[in-house]
Amino acid sequence: MRVWELASHDGIDGLKLAERPLPEPGPGEVRVRVAANSINYRDLSTIENSEARGVALPLIPNSDGAGTVSAVGAGAPYREGDRVTGCFFADWTAGEIGPQTMGSALGGPRPGILAEEIVLPAHGVIPTPVHLSDEEAATLPCAALTAWHALTLPKPIQAGETVLLLGTGGVSVFAQQFCRMMGARTIVTSSSDAKLERMKALGADGTVNYRDNPDWDQAVLEMTGGLGVDRAVEVGGPGTFDRSVNATRIGGIIGLIGILTGPAGTVHPTNFMRKSITVRGIYVGSRAMFADMNRAIELHGLTPVIDETFGFESAPDAYRAMRAAGHFGKLAIRVG
Repeated sequence: MRVWELASHDGIDGLKLAERPLPEPGPGEVRVRVAANSINYRDLSTIENSEARGVALPLIPNSDGAGTVSAVGAGAPYREGDRVTGCFFADWTAGEIGPQTMGSALGGPRPGILAEEIVLPAHGVIPTPVHLSDEEAATLPCAALTAWHALTLPKPIQAGETVLLLGTGGVSVFAQQFCRMMGARTIVTSSSDAKLERMKALGADGTVNYRDNPDWDQAVLEMTGGLGVDRAVEVGGPGTFDRSVNATRIGGIIGLIGILTGPAGTVHPTNFMRKSITVRGIYVGSRAMFADMNRAIELHGLTPVIDETFGFESAPDAYRAMRAAGHFGKLAIRVG
C-alpha cells in the first residue's frame, strides 16, 4: 500500500510517497481503507517544525481521515464495509485529557492517516454521519470537534448569547455553523471582505475587517453595547489574545485554541483576571464529545465547508495551500 512519509526535516519538501506492507489488525483493532484526509494548521506545523518538535522519522502525517473498515480484529465491534471516521486522539474516549491520552494523537506522536490503509483501535474510530461524504467526514476529527468543545464546555453556549470568531479557517467556520444551530449570535473578524461575506452567508451577525480596523476589539465592544461577547473562540494566540480579552464581557469565557499569529508574544494575565474571565485551553476533544457532535450534525444536516480537494499524489500541494492561508473552511485530500 502507498503512504506519504515525512522522510526528512525539510518541511513539505521532506514528504515522500512510499510503499509499506498492508497492516493487519490485532485484537480490538480495525483496519480502515482510507478514502479521504483533511489537513489542519497543526499538520503543517508538525511537518515544518519536525526537528524542533522531536518528531521521529519517517512519520506518516495527518490526524484526520475517514473511510471504510476493511478488516476487523478479534473483539472489535465493527464489520467490514462500515463507514468510519478516525479520532484525533486514538485513546481519549471520555472524561478529561491526561498525559497518556495526549500521547495518542495521530500524525505525531503516533503515525498519522495519510495512507491507503491504516490500523486503529476500535475505540479510536467512530461511525460516519450517514449524510456526509468521506471528504466531508474527514474534516470533523480536529477542526469541528475543537469548535464543538469550545462552544459546549465548561458550559454550553446559550441561545441569544454572542460569540467572537477569529478568522475563517476550519475551526472558525465550524464554530459559525454550530452557533447558527445553537441560536447564538456571532461576530467574525477577517482581513478579507470577501471571506466575511461568506461568513455572513453562513449566518454571521456582525463582521470586522481587522486590516481596515486594527482596533477590532473596540469595534466588537461597540457591537455589543460596550458589554463584550459572552464567549470567544481564540485561534490567533499571543498576537490576538489581549484584544480578545478586551472584547469579552466580565465573567465571559475564552476557548484558547491556536497560535496562528505565532507562538511568541506578550499576554497580560491581569486583564482577564480583573474581568473574571474563564480561559480554557482546548486541544480537540474526546470520542464521547465526537459522538455528541455527530448527533447534532446528523439532526441538523450540517455540511462541512471544503474549499479545495487535492488528489493523493498531490498531497504536498495541500500543505502549500494551507501555508498560503487563502482558503475558507477546510482543505481535503482524496485518498481512495
